[in-house]
Amino acid sequence: MKRVVDYRKLLEVDKNVTLKELKTIYRNSMKDNHPDKYVNDEAGKLAAEETSKNIIGAYHFLVSISNETLEKNLPEYQETINNFNILDFRLEKQTLLITHLNGVSYEYIGVPRNLYVKMVNAESPNRFAKRHIYGNFIYRKSGEGTEE
Repeated sequence: MKRVVDYRKLLEVDKNVTLKELKTIYRNSMKDNHPDKYVNDEAGKLAAEETSKNIIGAYHFLVSISNETLEKNLPEYQETINNFNILDFRLEKQTLLITHLNGVSYEYIGVPRNLYVKMVNAESPNRFAKRHIYGNFIYRKSGEGTEE
């Protein structure tokens, strides 16, 4: 969850920002912090490169969790969580990564460790996720494999 807050703060946006607004803010931020602006200033160029990388990462992450992106991908998401059981799952710093049997993976952000432990110990992780994970956390698609 901290990552979401930090990225929103970096781009100075709130959770209701549209994709169009986000794109405009991103482009303006990149213009202001582009390394090419620092021709004879090596330190400034290095700092701008680092800032640019952070801005790019923040932009791509915020696009992936925006309401518009989630609405667009909702049919695929619902098909995956309803028709394909969980193949594997793991928790990394309050981000739960779930991979389904169709090879599609989703990240759920802000999942507390105690909830993850309950999922590990659940008789059916798939049923547990349907009750306690899906619909309760910010999520984004994180990967796609091939269907077996």
